[in-house]
Amino acid sequence: MKAEENTGLTLYTYWRSSAAYRVRIALNLKGLSFKSIPVHLVRQGGEQRGEAFRSTNPQGLVPVLLHEGNVFTQSMAICEYLDERFDEYLLLPADPLERARVRSMALQIACDIHPLNNLRVLQYLKTRCADAWDTGAWMAHWMTEGFVAIEQQLADRPDSDSGFYSDRPGLFECFLVPQVYNAERYGTDLSAFPRIRQLVAECRQLSAFSRSAPENQPDAE
Repeated sequence: MKAEENTGLTLYTYWRSSAAYRVRIALNLKGLSFKSIPVHLVRQGGEQRGEAFRSTNPQGLVPVLLHEGNVFTQSMAICEYLDERFDEYLLLPADPLERARVRSMALQIACDIHPLNNLRVLQYLKTRCADAWDTGAWMAHWMTEGFVAIEQQLADRPDSDSGFYSDRPGLFECFLVPQVYNAERYGTDLSAFPRIRQLVAECRQLSAFSRSAPENQPDAE
């Protein structure tokens, strides 16, 4: 499919949601046009909790992708659907071994780092922990622990001299860049992760990543 064609893709998103950020990067890397529908996760208790949005996604989470009458949730599933449905600029390598490695790196972020840092977890802990709660320390602990492992795996690659995890930005970078954005936002010290910082810096030079950045979204505040 040509990038300039009408893809019929609609993305429910929020500018600061790192999960929605991943999908925006994937869409832009693949050159796919899409309609954005902002869902404010904080205002008036969170629009995602309303009946209208939950009729689309009962989990009350973003991102949600609509395409050809179908509803897709969860950023990993959405990215893989886009890769299988639109064959321009594949996000995953063709080789099964390399595909598994890229998925593993992305899932470390999606399953082991991000769930401990997302908005609903923070809101719950703030309610339960009261004055003892230190958001920055909590965020820094879990992100640093995850980044230590990722930094080592980047160092252990056979092609460790290349800028990106594979031969070009793909699924892993779609997940890493938003997580580093979160780390920076909460003041996490990234000085011990030169490979992560270099990879993210190179990604941010590309238009697909800059167009996807939170500060460049229509609903940015």
